Amino acid sequence: MSQEDQSSEQRPSQSRKDAKGWDPNADFRKNLGRQWMVFFWISLGILLLFYYLDTTRQPQHTEIAYSQFLDAVVSGYVDEVTLRGQDIEGSFNAQGATDLDVGDAETFETTRPDVESQRLLDRLEANDVTINARPIDPPWWQRVLVGALPWILMLGLLFWFWGRMQQKAMSGGGGPFGLGRSKAKKVQREDSSIRMQDVAGSDNAKQEVAEVVDFLKSPERFRELGAKIPRGVLMMGPPGTGKTLLARAVAGEADVPFFSISGSEFIEMFVGVGASRVRDMFKQAREEAPAVIFIDELDSIGRARGTGMGGGHDEREQTLNQILSEMDGFSEEEAVVVLAATNRPDVLDQALLRPGRFDRKITLERPHREARLAILKVHTQHKPLADDVDLERLAEVTIGFSGAELANLANEAALLAGRRDLQSIDWHCFTDARDRLLLGEMRESGISEEERHIVAYHESGHALLAHLLPHADPLEKVTVIPRGQALGVTAQVPEEERYNFNESYLKDRIAVMFGGRLAESIVFGEVSNGAENDLQQATQLARRMIAHWGMNQRIGPAAFPQSQEHVFLGKEMGQGREHSEATAAMIDDEIRAMLGDIEQQARELLERHRDKLDALAGELEKRETLEVEDIRRILDGA
Repeated sequence: MSQEDQSSEQRPSQSRKDAKGWDPNADFRKNLGRQWMVFFWISLGILLLFYYLDTTRQPQHTEIAYSQFLDAVVSGYVDEVTLRGQDIEGSFNAQGATDLDVGDAETFETTRPDVESQRLLDRLEANDVTINARPIDPPWWQRVLVGALPWILMLGLLFWFWGRMQQKAMSGGGGPFGLGRSKAKKVQREDSSIRMQDVAGSDNAKQEVAEVVDFLKSPERFRELGAKIPRGVLMMGPPGTGKTLLARAVAGEADVPFFSISGSEFIEMFVGVGASRVRDMFKQAREEAPAVIFIDELDSIGRARGTGMGGGHDEREQTLNQILSEMDGFSEEEAVVVLAATNRPDVLDQALLRPGRFDRKITLERPHREARLAILKVHTQHKPLADDVDLERLAEVTIGFSGAELANLANEAALLAGRRDLQSIDWHCFTDARDRLLLGEMRESGISEEERHIVAYHESGHALLAHLLPHADPLEKVTVIPRGQALGVTAQVPEEERYNFNESYLKDRIAVMFGGRLAESIVFGEVSNGAENDLQQATQLARRMIAHWGMNQRIGPAAFPQSQEHVFLGKEMGQGREHSEATAAMIDDEIRAMLGDIEQQARELLERHRDKLDALAGELEKRETLEVEDIRRILDGA
């Protein structure tokens, strides 16, 4: 795109002129001014009409003095009067109109003094004058205001609403005229500050996307080699791994228009709106080709069709069908690439994943140690760090953190440093921020000394088994300070990332989970409900070892997994169980047997080292938090 094309793209609030200099917004403002002038003259005409009707409907009358009115009553010239507060209206008889010389007036008006009330009534009755009483009528302008103002306001509101709808329709916004228009945000290179160097740790994904960017910049070079541009690129991975950030980096690197939209923005309550927005978005991208379309949260509109509890032809499925149709409609000359992001690729419709649509898939995993180090360097490059901060060590103790969590860690550490009135961010800020993210915020103790005594032995049981078992993850710290929902925490950090887990490691892990419950049983002779989460995790892990991974002699090398499908997909409802009731009962028996054996071995180990358990619990109860060096010194000296 040339510099002239880029400079012609203005913000939506600014004037947009075409090549001939025509400004649709200027015409709209001119037409809106004419409409308001028409509305003003119509309102003025309505007011004048009411005034004319009010003045012409009343008969001819004259205004006379009160004394003249009394003389006319006494002389018998008045037949009827109407009293409205202090005002008196009446009509002359034929003789009165002639003798009093009032011209063509048929009626008269006068004002009664405040003191003339009962005397006037007596005089009227004595002369056989018919007396009428009426409430006080408001002046004509009040009657006109009450009668016409609601209509004027309704007309004004209609004119205003009509103008707003036209304005939104011309600017591509909402309203009945813009309901089917795309809500995709158009991003130019100068509007995006994210570049590929800002995306750390995802080298393979960056290489895949960089190839797309190169194609968009110079498609002729690839076409000369017979290469075809990929229709769609699907970025998959857990939340926080950088899918959206990578797409924003494409917007910064590619010198082409970039249309960004979330999948939920296609869906409305009206049937057909989503499909219309899809058509409009792809139409805009084709007009601006080469261009990139980014659809975030694709699973919100791309779930498998014909499944679940509901009907089959709803608004979401129509939107999905339109996306499939539009991606099929790309010609080889159209340089339009569709990027999409999802953290649930398993729920996507298979028609989206076939060749010609989202045939290129990029998987973004949680970063490894070197990637975490690179991400931490990116997010701390503008933060003042103290000399004791070791980013390599921080990358080692943040195993399992995603890119978004590492960015949050750096921000939390900066907030802690500001709260502590420090000039730079030290190591304690980072470790405290990591503990806050992993374990939860410290909360008020609120527990008795007896409960603290039990919690100290519970956490000491976990820590002692983690120290004694050869295949368990190394200890980092243990604390009895309540954090989050836990009354105490035993933290373990593996020395390196694990992708394969052998049977000995898994059994030692289950034994560490049983450590707290066993310590309570050995010391106090009974257990508490504090081991509920430990039992749940141990049971789930044992079931996977036996029914999924074949780590059992009796079950053998066979897999009998439980269905992991979600109910809303409807797949589980149409599939039978893959194993019999007898096999399910056998699996349950083997789970209980495995957990019982591990528990017995862990109990024997704790009973042999009861002195170390007591020493560790006593020191933990006194100091509340013990680091790994303190734990080793206590256990080696016991």
